[in-house]
Amino acid sequence: MLKRIPHGHREALLELLREVRTEKGLIQTDLAKRLGRPQNFVSLYERGVRRLDVLELREVCKALGVPLAGFIRRLEKRL
Repeated sequence: MLKRIPHGHREALLELLREVRTEKGLIQTDLAKRLGRPQNFVSLYERGVRRLDVLELREVCKALGVPLAGFIRRLEKRL
């Protein structure tokens, strides 16, 4: 049986996604170009409207120049 993800956990993920992007000095359009996606793709997942699967998260991390494992460690510290 699937359980719902706590709201605070989702917010922590969204905040970290935005934080890492800004730490790298990128705006949404810059990241979207690196991903080969439209800017609204980044906007939708950063606002929580669209969910990322693990493979998409891996691609986002790669485009940001951060290892997926490092991103997950940072997220775990927040949770």
